[in-house]
Amino acid sequence: MRDPLLIVKSVRVTEKGTTLAEKHNQYVLKVAPSATKQEIKHAVKALFQKTAIRVNTMQVAGKLKRRHGGQDMGQRPDWKKAIVTLKEGEKIELV
Repeated sequence: MRDPLLIVKSVRVTEKGTTLAEKHNQYVLKVAPSATKQEIKHAVKALFQKTAIRVNTMQVAGKLKRRHGGQDMGQRPDWKKAIVTLKEGEKIELV
């Protein structure tokens, strides 16, 4: 297994993510593009000492952005998102 710090990059704090955490005990993570669902599950156990019962992943395409007054187009990098469902009664404290 790879180092958990190389797998989980950050916890995404957004309105949708906060709603998922409150209603469904799900947390949104930014993960390494090559990470598998099993690696993400083990990384959550190692980093947060919580039990993940389900992991859903998706590839997020980077947005196109205009630079220099609209003359030049750039693109933000693609990244991978994971929605992790924790065992009933467990929470990740986001401070």
